[in-house]
Amino acid sequence: MDILNLYYSQTGNTKKIAQRIEAAASSLGHTVTTLQASKDLDVDLLRYDFIFVGSGVYLWLPGKPMLDFLRGQRKKSSDAGHILHCSPRLPGKKCVVYCTYGGVHTGINEAIPAVKFTGQLFDHLGISVIDEWYFVGDFKPDEFVHMNTGGRLGDINGRPDERDLQEIEARVRAILIV
Repeated sequence: MDILNLYYSQTGNTKKIAQRIEAAASSLGHTVTTLQASKDLDVDLLRYDFIFVGSGVYLWLPGKPMLDFLRGQRKKSSDAGHILHCSPRLPGKKCVVYCTYGGVHTGINEAIPAVKFTGQLFDHLGISVIDEWYFVGDFKPDEFVHMNTGGRLGDINGRPDERDLQEIEARVRAILIV
């Protein structure tokens, strides 16, 4: 299977997830292309059989470079005639959308809009979004570190940690072994 592993990571949390996804999928014999999203990234999403796409969450949305990428792809895909009314499903095209989040205020509720927003491009293209994954990630810049212990999630220092990464690997294996 030809897999696109697309991510945006500002603090390194989502990059850790993307690297584990790449390792797990590659170990199963799949061809994996891992790319960091940016406004100018040019990639043919429809060329891939399976896409993993993820970002950190910033004010309930994906990071700006991922937002720019998604918006650019929507315009490009629409102009090319790939976005159709009723978004018919493309056979054999699947996607998992994920995020890393701190959720200091309301927990996972802060992350859900980012994943739903990201998934819409793929849904509109006819790529079946078969799962949504949410992973806790700590705050990195010094001015935000105090939020690693003050929210609904408890102490999130060091997350995603090895246990989180093992869970990701298990999920990737489960979803790709058909």
